[in-house]
Amino acid sequence: MSKKFSLPVMLVAAASMVASTASAQMNLSAETANASGVPGNTVLALGEFATQAGIANIQVATGQTLTNSLQNVAEGNTDIAAAPFILPFLLGRGVGPYASLGKEKGADYADRLAVLYTYRFGVFTMSAYNSSSVKGWDSLEGKTIYNGPPRGAALTNARGVVKIATGLDDGSGYKGLQVNWDQAIKTMTDGSADAFVLPSSFPDGRHTAAVAAGGITMWSMPKDKFESDAAKKYMKAPGSGTVNIPLSEATQAEGVKVVSEDDRFRGVATVGGEVVRKSMDEELAYQLTKAMLDNLDAIKAKTPFLPNVALGEIADTATTGMCGAMPLKYHPGAVRAWEEAGYTVPDCARP
Repeated sequence: MSKKFSLPVMLVAAASMVASTASAQMNLSAETANASGVPGNTVLALGEFATQAGIANIQVATGQTLTNSLQNVAEGNTDIAAAPFILPFLLGRGVGPYASLGKEKGADYADRLAVLYTYRFGVFTMSAYNSSSVKGWDSLEGKTIYNGPPRGAALTNARGVVKIATGLDDGSGYKGLQVNWDQAIKTMTDGSADAFVLPSSFPDGRHTAAVAAGGITMWSMPKDKFESDAAKKYMKAPGSGTVNIPLSEATQAEGVKVVSEDDRFRGVATVGGEVVRKSMDEELAYQLTKAMLDNLDAIKAKTPFLPNVALGEIADTATTGMCGAMPLKYHPGAVRAWEEAGYTVPDCARP
């Protein structure tokens, strides 16, 4: 089913399974972002429950740049990848990080892919240590901002969010610093950046770890910028959404102060999901999706933020990011699992 590959960070999901059972199961490979984030926790949990159900052993490579991971699935080099849905959109057009593929090859690659289930990766926030010279969105000019991994969808979105909020461009208005996800916490704590514009959860794993090095402030996007025509257009793009929640729900670890001009927290969200090849065996795609749905409550209980990422949602395409300009559909096996569990799959998301 998959090619084995050597990557710097390999986690074998559900290592507690007995050897006799393990030898009878197929091996699958998966790539995701940092293990402490939404996509990392989600696919690691899928691996755990897929192993328990006797479906497959899933070897998960964490800390990956998901731009590359999606291409790896299309090329058959890995079986499963987390993907913000801006990536299939760009891939299908052969633009942005996929410009070297060209339009024809990019479209062919996108046509090879399908979705098992979706979730919200996070909301883009701007934060800085209290010791930093950054004291809000209006003080980013000329500063160094950690804005995600090289070539990643997070980088594209972080640059867009800063542009909307401040009018500044990476390279001229500020210096962007790109580091892979597996080095994110080190980059936040070692002083190499003045501020961080990254996808965050409530509470957020990266900030929870980084606050050990000192107090942090996290800022909501300014209300006037959030409500601007530029922001509204941006948030309708594939893979984007909105978060506008009571400030009281934007919870973070002790030592992380969340700031807004009023009682609301606003930001641009990234939505995506678990992507496989269309050619994945229908029964396997069904069993993997069923494992997620059967254990949804247990998966959400694994971290404080997983109940808040729309995992297990399918009806509202504005929440899931499916349909519209996003070219991928659900895998036929995934559709069967969702419908057996009592969900209605939108017609526009069907294969």
